[in-house]
Formats: sequence, C-alpha cells, structure tokens
Amino acid sequence: MIKKLIVPILLLIATLHINAQSGCSKFYPFQEGTKAEITSYDKKGKTAAVVDYIVLNKTQTANGEVATMKSSVKDEKGKLIAETEYDVTCDGTKISIDYNSMVSPMIMEQFQNMEYDISGIDLEIPNNLSVGQELPDAEMNMKISMGGINMNMDLTITNRKVIAKEDVTTPAGTFNCFVITYDMTTKMGMTQTSNSKQWIAEGVGMVKQEDYQRGKVASSSVLTKFSK
Repeated sequence: MIKKLIVPILLLIATLHINAQSGCSKFYPFQEGTKAEITSYDKKGKTAAVVDYIVLNKTQTANGEVATMKSSVKDEKGKLIAETEYDVTCDGTKISIDYNSMVSPMIMEQFQNMEYDISGIDLEIPNNLSVGQELPDAEMNMKISMGGINMNMDLTITNRKVIAKEDVTTPAGTFNCFVITYDMTTKMGMTQTSNSKQWIAEGVGMVKQEDYQRGKVASSSVLTKFSK
C-alpha cells in the first residue's frame, strides 16, 4: 500500500526545482511563465517519471509575494498521470512552500472522491543559504475517511543541513550548487525512512537529487529543461 501511495521523495521535494530571479525570492520561482522539467530515474537508471512545473501567477498579499505553482506528472511513456497546484510565499528573507505540496499528485487523484483533511508545517528555504547551516523541519499530516474506515498518513522532513557547494552538470546546463541533506519519515500503517541529498543553485533551484534506502541510491532526479 505504501509503495503505491507514498510519493517518492523526488516528487515531494522536486517542488524546489526552479527559480526566476526576483526581488523577494533567491531560490524559488516567482516570475510568471517560468517552466522546468524534472526527470526521475529508478535505481537501475531507467526513466520512472517526468514532472513539468510552471509558475501560473504571482500576487502580493499581507504576508508577502505568493506564487501559484502547477505540477504535471507523466509516466516514462509521456502519459499524464496527475496534476496539482500549490502556493509558495516569500516574506523577503525566506520562502515557505505550502505543506499541501508534500502530498503526491497521484495520492490526490486516488483520494479525490474521499473525505480528507491535511495539516502541517510549511517547508522553508532561506535566502541566505550557507555551508554548515541547519534548516527547519517540515511535516504533513493527512487524515482520510473511506466508507467509515479512517486512515492517517504522516510525513516528516528532518535533519536538514547545508553540507557543501559543488558544481553539477545536467542536460539543462552546469550549475554551482548548495548541497542539502535531509531525512524523511513516512507513517501509514508502517514506518518508512529514507535519506536524500539535493543540489540547488541560485537563480535555478533544484538541479539534482539522490534518494537513498539503506545507504544505496534508490532513485534520482535531474533538471532536464528550464526556461523563463
């Protein structure tokens, strides 16, 4: 059940994928029309999914600038699987990614005709990233009701640390990146833990990610297209 429902960490955190320079956000897109493509691979290096992102619009609120994002998930053959939208808020010092973005679009498609409630703590990325920095935890809690049967799914992201700066080359180009590591724990009947390493570049966002199970790469993802 978990393998079918829990979003791979790629699709969860690939929401950090693209950035257009703006006066507010340093590591996230707020320019309308900015697009990116993230391609994910399984442990054997075969294409598992492709996620397209676009910044639909930007608005000014009392809490700061808000960008509305849309993600579209396609399988290895290019067939659309699911789509979702979520907001990202910038207050001038950091961006806060809506905890709703931590729910896989595939999960939302599967539960669209059921009753559910989502709560949590937004994922934050400060503008002043530096090596050695520790970042706040994030979490998502989803309660699902299916014909009188209740299910809970809890997802936590912890131990977020900026460990290095490295150059990374992908089909979209070569980028100087901050390297961030973190742990993710998912509970839904049973507990599953994974570890990830993510490379994000100023002015671009996430360009590469590796996800580990028991010390071995279980999946990976790279930025394959970017335009603004």
